[in-house]
Amino acid sequence: MNQMWKQTYVGTVTLASTMQGQSCPFVRRLVTNLASSSLSTVPRSNIKPKGQMHKQRQHVKSIKGVSILQDPGIPVLRKLTRQGLVELIASSVVYQEYPLIGINKPAGLSITGRDLCLISLLPDLQHQLQLSEMLHVVKASHRDHSGLVLLSTCHQTTQNIENAFIQARRKKEVITSYCAVTVGVPEPEAGEINIALKQQSIGEHKMVVPVFHSTAGNFRRKEAKKAITQYQVLDAANGCALVQLQPLATFESMLEVHLTLKLCTVLGDHVYSGCLGKVLDVPFHLPVESVIPRTQVLDETLLQKLHMDQNHMWKMPIHLHLQRLTIPPFGTKKSETVITAAPLPYFSRNLELLGLTKNEFVDKSTKK
Repeated sequence: MNQMWKQTYVGTVTLASTMQGQSCPFVRRLVTNLASSSLSTVPRSNIKPKGQMHKQRQHVKSIKGVSILQDPGIPVLRKLTRQGLVELIASSVVYQEYPLIGINKPAGLSITGRDLCLISLLPDLQHQLQLSEMLHVVKASHRDHSGLVLLSTCHQTTQNIENAFIQARRKKEVITSYCAVTVGVPEPEAGEINIALKQQSIGEHKMVVPVFHSTAGNFRRKEAKKAITQYQVLDAANGCALVQLQPLATFESMLEVHLTLKLCTVLGDHVYSGCLGKVLDVPFHLPVESVIPRTQVLDETLLQKLHMDQNHMWKMPIHLHLQRLTIPPFGTKKSETVITAAPLPYFSRNLELLGLTKNEFVDKSTKK
């Protein structure tokens, strides 16, 4: 009890007992004045209507108390009809200038395959977008990744762009830029990972593994391929990071494997997260031959922040997003063209839950 109030209380009780039940205006006035003085120190701007406070509490509970599986939810592509999937893709157009179209692909949509894939849906998409010419793929993110896919209706333009990409790679110029949420924070905060890769069969699985001491003979015999990834940590919190990744080569699963060499894994990576083990909370790289795909395992603290249960982690999509595509000058174009696609809602939601900022992302497609 506050000392001033304690004195008032004792004095009031004493005086009241001496009055033997009679009313004392002085005591009532003293207590009232002290209460008014104490309340007057609260700024009026901090006092909110009861209804407004109730609404705010409800909003906080509804937003912060659920995982991305409930809010905003993750599209389950296999449950969509063909027309529903076409409409989803058509609503994801982020760039359109004849003859090019850029879409923001959902994770899990394969480019080729026997089932419903992007190429098989292109005639329907052409009709949905009311295009007079057939579409084809110029550049695309991997099946499991979300992000940009570049389409075209002109094969000559596509050939010019592909030639421009080849020249840019020879000059080690950045063409694609990804953003990823990592479990673990790469050290140092920025750098280059230059480790060759190869495919290797491990049990029934074909995995991409690093080749630490590659030689010119390895490359000549195609036993390994050069692979370089530039990275930069954009923000870090709660043992996780928002990382920008810029590959200078093309190799399947290159970004995921390179990140494990920094003792990090991509959130939702259920293939290469098993590359890392932990002893006393210190991560280490496991032997290549012991690594097989499995559901990513997170510690309890991180699961609580994401409002996830380990039993539901298999539903977590990989948080690796092709966010920017830079097309070098080609044909009559004298300047590069930059197309961007913002991360999908569930990606942004998990950034908030983990306390990571996304100010670096551009929400609108731009053209230079």
